[in-house]
Parts: sequence; C-alpha cells; structure tokens
Amino acid sequence: MDLRKIKKLIDLLEESNLAEIEIKEGEESVRLARVPKGGLVQAAHVPVHIPAPVAAATAPAMPMQSPVQAATGGSPRPETPDLPEGHVVRAPMVGTFYASPAPDKPAFVSVGQAVKAGDTLGIIEAMKMFNPIEADVSGTVLAIRCESGEPVEFDQPLFVIG
Repeated sequence: MDLRKIKKLIDLLEESNLAEIEIKEGEESVRLARVPKGGLVQAAHVPVHIPAPVAAATAPAMPMQSPVQAATGGSPRPETPDLPEGHVVRAPMVGTFYASPAPDKPAFVSVGQAVKAGDTLGIIEAMKMFNPIEADVSGTVLAIRCESGEPVEFDQPLFVIG
C-alpha cells in the first residue's frame, strides 16, 4: 500500500472520533489504532456472561403479523366511504401515478370500461422504474381514484372494479 495513502488514513483517524480503522486493498491490509494520550495501552479480560433462555411464561408470545399489519400497528385499514362497492385495486408501492403510457397517449382505462384480469390500468413510477398496475379481477371500472402525475402512497385505493 502506498505510504501517502497510509499518511492520509492517519490524518483521518486523528481528525475523527474513531479509535481504530482497518483498510484492506486486495491482499494488503493496514490497521491503525489510536493510543491514549498517556501512551499506555491497557487491556482487560472481561468475562462475558450469557444468560440462560428466559422461560416462556415470563413474557406473552406475540402473534405473527403480516408486513402491512406490522406497518399499520395491526389495525384494520380505514374504510373509504366514498368508494363504490366492488374490488379495490390499491397501490402496491409509493410513487407517481400515470394514467397513460405517455403524455400524448390516451389513458389505459376509463370509468365504465370493461377490463380483464391482467389488463394494465395505469403505471406507478418509483425510483425511475415504471411499474404497471394490472387488474387482478375482470369486470367494469367503476371508479378511478387518482389523477395522472399525482403522488400515491402504499395501499392507497387507485381503482374500483365491479
């Protein structure tokens, strides 16, 4: 390893609050440790005590939850009163909703249109990736709950199919 790199590492160690730093480059490695101001390095042997497993009776078991239940505190999702009866297609991720494949193209679906399971209803852009939102049931689009270009949240109602 180059001595200039080692000097830079020493300078970084002195400027930071780190006590020790180790760098590996291929087969070479350098380990730098800060010495206390008194110049003495002290080592101590501290025995580690690992407790025996705690009996199950001391703490009640927590039931397993789905990721959605864990994220919402286990509470049921709030009902949206202005949604018509039917199957609700919800946003599977956070992102930006687009109703059409391009600004100059028509929307994938409109209210009253018949769709089959697997048809693309819209797109959510998340992290520069365009993710199609597909119908998971066949039926008629009863409601579209978001506008093109609008940000959407996870589990937000997007479409109602009846």
